Amino acid sequence: MGEPQATAHHQHEYETVLSGSAKEVASFETHDKTWLQQCQHFLHSNPAAVPLIVLVLSLAIFGLVLGGKFFSAFTLTLILQQVAIVGIVGAAQTLVILTAGIDLSVGAIMVLSSVVMGQFTFRYGLPPTLAIACGFAVGALCGWINGQLVARMKLPPFIVTLGMWQIVLASNFLYSANETIRAQDISAQAPILQFFGQNLRLGGAVFTYGVIAMVLLVALLWYVLNQTAWGRHVYAVGDDPDAAELAGVNVRRMLVSVYTLSGLICALAGWALIGRIGSVSPTAGQFANIESITAVVIGGLSLFGGRGSILGMLFGALIVGVFSLGLRLIGTDPQWTYLLIGVLIITAVAIDQWIRKVAG
Repeated sequence: MGEPQATAHHQHEYETVLSGSAKEVASFETHDKTWLQQCQHFLHSNPAAVPLIVLVLSLAIFGLVLGGKFFSAFTLTLILQQVAIVGIVGAAQTLVILTAGIDLSVGAIMVLSSVVMGQFTFRYGLPPTLAIACGFAVGALCGWINGQLVARMKLPPFIVTLGMWQIVLASNFLYSANETIRAQDISAQAPILQFFGQNLRLGGAVFTYGVIAMVLLVALLWYVLNQTAWGRHVYAVGDDPDAAELAGVNVRRMLVSVYTLSGLICALAGWALIGRIGSVSPTAGQFANIESITAVVIGGLSLFGGRGSILGMLFGALIVGVFSLGLRLIGTDPQWTYLLIGVLIITAVAIDQWIRKVAG
């Protein structure tokens, strides 16, 4: 009779001690990691914070070194002009990376779309507006093929887009016969192709329509990703596709739509590229894929998908633009730009891993 009571008594004491130990451990962990957890949660909930801080610091440092000329309206808007193409292509790359993919073909799709716009106008005599529409159709088709191979055939995005990059690049040179359509011919016969290169002056600031297009595109995609069901599904697919499928998200359809939209945005970048350089060149924008990934990574987006902000991508592109122009104005060797950007890339990935580790 006494033994069960004693056992129950000991069990109660054991549970009390265990509960007390758990409370002590919990209070110890809370006390020990409060600052670390607060910092991590802030960065986790505001992924664009780190690149914004780096951007402000880099502006301040170059402003101190170069003085007032760096903060002139013309210089600051020149940075925007230089990153407009990277920003538009980076928006396409952002959508793909949010789904835990990567698109190495964005630069080639951009150039092929621009070549189609130019060749359809000058080789086949199509109205420029129709030729532009054909360029968008080609970009969307390339993105759709990427999406089908990734979503339907379950092929790795890296391999699919690496292959598509080679195919599109070769198609571009074969189709154009490596021919450049000169700027003066375009301005004389089809000036709408150079639309995004036109200027809008506000005092000393010079904005091109390409810059305005980049800002509007980023604002639109920020709204779509944060305020619509489609945007939430993009994050869900990147975070955990199996859980998203169980929650009722059509993962295959989402991936196809993301890659197709990415192709469309690349076609927009192709149109803006014609305005930026004035001509239609099959050799332009060769490093756009690497530059877009650089902007995305420095912008704090996770390469594992499901986390990040398109505003961070824009800040990342601007950081690269500030470093490039600032170091050029100082007169340093251009290789220092690549060195510092390389350090920023590795640092950004390390910070992302740290945030994920602490969050886990």
